[in-house]
Amino acid sequence: MTATHGTNTESVMPVQTVQDRAAQNGVTKERVEKISAAAYRIRHHALNMGEVQGQGYVGQALGAADMLATVYGDQLRFRAEDPHWNARDRFLLSTGHYAIGHYAALAEAGIVPVEELETYGSDDSRLPMSGMSTYTPGMEVSGGSLGHGLTIAVGMALGLRYQGSGSRVFNFLSDGELDEGSTWEAAMGAHHHQLGNLTAMVDINALQADGKTDTVLRTEPVTEKWESFGWYTQRVDGNNMAELLQAFDNAAAQAAAVGRPSVILCDTKVGRGVPLLEDREKAHFMRIEEHEWQTCREQLTAGYEGKAAR
Repeated sequence: MTATHGTNTESVMPVQTVQDRAAQNGVTKERVEKISAAAYRIRHHALNMGEVQGQGYVGQALGAADMLATVYGDQLRFRAEDPHWNARDRFLLSTGHYAIGHYAALAEAGIVPVEELETYGSDDSRLPMSGMSTYTPGMEVSGGSLGHGLTIAVGMALGLRYQGSGSRVFNFLSDGELDEGSTWEAAMGAHHHQLGNLTAMVDINALQADGKTDTVLRTEPVTEKWESFGWYTQRVDGNNMAELLQAFDNAAAQAAAVGRPSVILCDTKVGRGVPLLEDREKAHFMRIEEHEWQTCREQLTAGYEGKAAR
């Protein structure tokens, strides 16, 4: 990790540093390999946590791992030992049930000890199954009531601008949240207030609790909708690291105290990296048999090492 967002506390660099690095270096093979390795570890952590409970929102964590690795490993400005550092960028997990993936990212970032992941979902743990800001270091909001995350992010971005802060706000949403009217009210508000310090990312995995998103409530064409709301809009393969890095670089180049908010629409696959789970019919909340967990880890490692060798 770089000094902008790792455990290094000596160098505090402004948002412009991310823009400069993107302009100078672009999406290099080294960056792709570094963040891909972080995504692999996040997936591995998620499997280990899931095994503690024998079930959970493992599929979403695997699918979104590349997004989380990109944000925490390449974009976000923070201090691992001081999660409340005033000059930090804010990452808001609107989808509280994705907490298993977020905890894995927090561990990868050094904010939560890796060994603490074993307590996931247990009594008195700081890592409940649905994310809560009162329990977990680095968790900015308590998610779970879907549709509220972007609203909070808009208020936070506006407040930071009033304070004269250079911090950015990143909001993670799911495609199911696009069913919520409050999400689109917040999108209108962000454009009205010209919140150039706000970047939303939407995990489009085409699945929600009640079934496939296009059968529950069809929201396509999503790209055109966000564009019509005045957002700088990009749609990428959310499991393609080079595409993700380029999209976040583009969003960083747009970042400003006053300007268009950015949204990155990420098409992902539930269970990504573990073939055994990628085609599960009941994938929103997975029950994984005791003997399957080690197979999942082996498949994940084999897939990652196979890619790395190419």
